[in-house]
Amino acid sequence: MKIRIFDRICAMTSGIYSILDKVIKLHSLNEDDILRLLKTEENNNLFSAADKVRKEHVGDEVHLRALIEFSNYCKQNCLYCGLRRDNPKITRYRLEPQEIINLAKKAADYGYKTIVLQSGEDLYYTVDKISKIISEIKNFDVAVALSIGEKSFEEYKAYRRAGTDRYLLRIETTDEALYNKLNPSMSLQNRMICLENIKKLGYEVGSGIMVGLPGQTLESIAKDILYFKSIPVDMAGIGPFIYHPDTPIKKTEENFFELALKVMAILRLLMPDINIPATTAMETLNLNGRLIALQCGANVVMPNATETAYRKHYEIYPGKICIGDSPKHCRFCIENKIKSINRCVGENRGYHRSNS
Repeated sequence: MKIRIFDRICAMTSGIYSILDKVIKLHSLNEDDILRLLKTEENNNLFSAADKVRKEHVGDEVHLRALIEFSNYCKQNCLYCGLRRDNPKITRYRLEPQEIINLAKKAADYGYKTIVLQSGEDLYYTVDKISKIISEIKNFDVAVALSIGEKSFEEYKAYRRAGTDRYLLRIETTDEALYNKLNPSMSLQNRMICLENIKKLGYEVGSGIMVGLPGQTLESIAKDILYFKSIPVDMAGIGPFIYHPDTPIKKTEENFFELALKVMAILRLLMPDINIPATTAMETLNLNGRLIALQCGANVVMPNATETAYRKHYEIYPGKICIGDSPKHCRFCIENKIKSINRCVGENRGYHRSNS
């Protein structure tokens, strides 16, 4: 009996090595292979393979992107999000256009090569306002990324014309029933159409999922991964689900850090030259979460460049790191951390290499 158990374990381990060998050579996997990797306990082998592929295809540079969270108003009512429209406990804020431009100028002066403008879906910011903000920020010789939700084709076109380089729109899940349940008044179909429109307009496309959503399965995560490959995305942000007490979601103490790392590593193996951020949520769950992620396939970090007074109010999930730090502190703190693992800060705008 002991021999049979040993043989079974060896066969399972051998199967994982075979899958890793296949994806390193071909950068292709089927859904069953992805499920095997999601279920494996051979995490170190998976993470090492992803780190090796990262080094070979995008090098040791870590690209820093200054994140400006300029409004926490949102017309949507996603059940898992602290910014949801029907959360009465949140203190709402929004920055005026010139405040946003001033923060972007400071970030550029700190050496950032990309500015990411992120908000809830706030109707206060018209197309003209956003376009003017983008045009002004482009004068600082930086790339600009927007993360402001679902818009019409014409709106996306206007932002592209104003100079926006990238657009980030997380899909969260490609399981239609789950998506529609967690995002009332929204539809997965429209989300996908938005991503198609962004792609058509020549943006670098960023998307991503939340790992650990209530009702999510490993099978649906495998389909998410293959969806990103099919677009294909230029950036994939993977964050663990973190329960927020001011939402209708049932409380969970489960920690999805390890599973999020596995999803991120599999994406690196499948899409070797895309940009993958070490997300802030990972460090909320693990003290060294971003550094660990950078050693499991990630090559981007997005430090917060929002003024300290506003940070605590942009609470998508509780316990966010660095809410008491200044933008300047965050910039040079993360650089020192990056150097501690023998990596370096990128000196260019960090475009997806297939587009550069």
